[in-house]
Amino acid sequence: MKKLDELALITRCVLADDRQAFGQLVEAYQSSVRRFFLNLTAGDAALSDDLSQETFIKAYVNLRAFKGVASFSTWLYRIGYNEFYTHCRRTHEERLDDTVGIVTLMGGSNASNDALEANLTVQEAMSRLSDTERAVVTLFYIEDKPLKQVARIMNLPEGTVKSHLHRAKSRMTTFLKNN
Repeated sequence: MKKLDELALITRCVLADDRQAFGQLVEAYQSSVRRFFLNLTAGDAALSDDLSQETFIKAYVNLRAFKGVASFSTWLYRIGYNEFYTHCRRTHEERLDDTVGIVTLMGGSNASNDALEANLTVQEAMSRLSDTERAVVTLFYIEDKPLKQVARIMNLPEGTVKSHLHRAKSRMTTFLKNN
């Protein structure tokens, strides 16, 4: 979505409480926000949907606080990251996948089983990262956000983001080599 169109929709939301305009913003960003959460939650679709919904609700309620200094997507991802962090603090849960036997239960061709197994292995490797490392990897590699934007979303210095990326790559490489 173009920045000018984005700002026009935000203005309509703020000045006229235009819910259709906000609906257009949701449509533009919902798939990327949901994908962001799917990666952070190690594939938990229900939790990802809940966190996505909470993110958009908070964005709508706080839209008047959007100053336009950062892009709308950066602001939205920051809200999403805060929602995820709050969820983790609140539940103190370990999100290690119990993927043993899933491939054999799914059936299908060997090619699809191999792809599913590779996907589950990567998800398991991601689940072994800390929440911060997983978020950095997701934003940088999967959401293709530039380093500066990742730092802004996560409210971390760029050097710290680089350190988290380096540690995450090392941990994932070690895990994937051993499996």
